[in-house]
Amino acid sequence: MTEPMQSSLIIRHLGVCEYSRCFAAMKAFNEQRDETSADEIWLLEHQPVFTQGQAGKDEYILNPGDIPVVQSDRGGHVTYHGPGQITAYILVDLKRLKIGVRDLVSLIEQALVDTLAHWNISASPRREAPGVYIDSGEKIASLGLRIRKGRSYHGLNFNVAMDMTPWSYINPCGLGVAMTQLQDLVEKPPGMAEVTEQLAQCLTTRLGYNKYCIGSGDTVITDLAEREDYEH
Repeated sequence: MTEPMQSSLIIRHLGVCEYSRCFAAMKAFNEQRDETSADEIWLLEHQPVFTQGQAGKDEYILNPGDIPVVQSDRGGHVTYHGPGQITAYILVDLKRLKIGVRDLVSLIEQALVDTLAHWNISASPRREAPGVYIDSGEKIASLGLRIRKGRSYHGLNFNVAMDMTPWSYINPCGLGVAMTQLQDLVEKPPGMAEVTEQLAQCLTTRLGYNKYCIGSGDTVITDLAEREDYEH
C-alpha cells in the first residue's frame, strides 16, 4: 500500500451523466493537470450505453438494439453502463503515488473486494481477466483504464441495482461470463448512496490516502467537456 497523502484527493459525486460528455471531460482533465493537481475520483451513473474498448471486437456486440455503442480509448472489450451501476473514474498521478499500472489495477480490484466484504460477499480478482468475480464465478465489477503522461483516467463499473437485461445483448469483455449485481446477493439490498460511500472509503484507503474532500460536481463535466481549446 502506498504512503498516505493528506488532503490531496477530491471525490466528486456527479449523478447520472451522459457517457460521451464524461469521456471528453476526463481527457480534458488529464491533459490540463500538472504535478501539483490533486488526484480525483468521479462517482456517477451513466445513461444506458455500450462502450467498446481498444481491444474490442464487433462480434462481441450481439444485439445492441436501440442502446448506443460508443468507441472508447480505455483498455478492454465491450461493456455496458446504465443506471443502478456505480461508475468510478480514477484520475490519479501514478508517479506521485509511486505505483505502476498493474499496482493500480490491483488496488482498485481490492477496493471492490473490500466493499463487497462489507456485505459479507466473498469475491476476488482474476489476473488474466481484470475485474472482480464472486465465488460462484459471476462477474460483478469491470475495469478499464487508460494511462497518459503517467496519469490514469477511466476506471471501474460496479453492478449494484440495475436492469441486467442489456448484458445479454453483448459478450461482456469477450469472456462469455455471466454477470451479477449486489442487490441479488443480499437479503436486504442497500441503497446506491450507501454503496457509493462504502466504495469511496475503500478506494481512498487502498490508494493510500487517509482522507479526502468532496468537490463540487455540478459543473465539472460541462466546464471541462466544453472548453473551446480542447478537441473532443
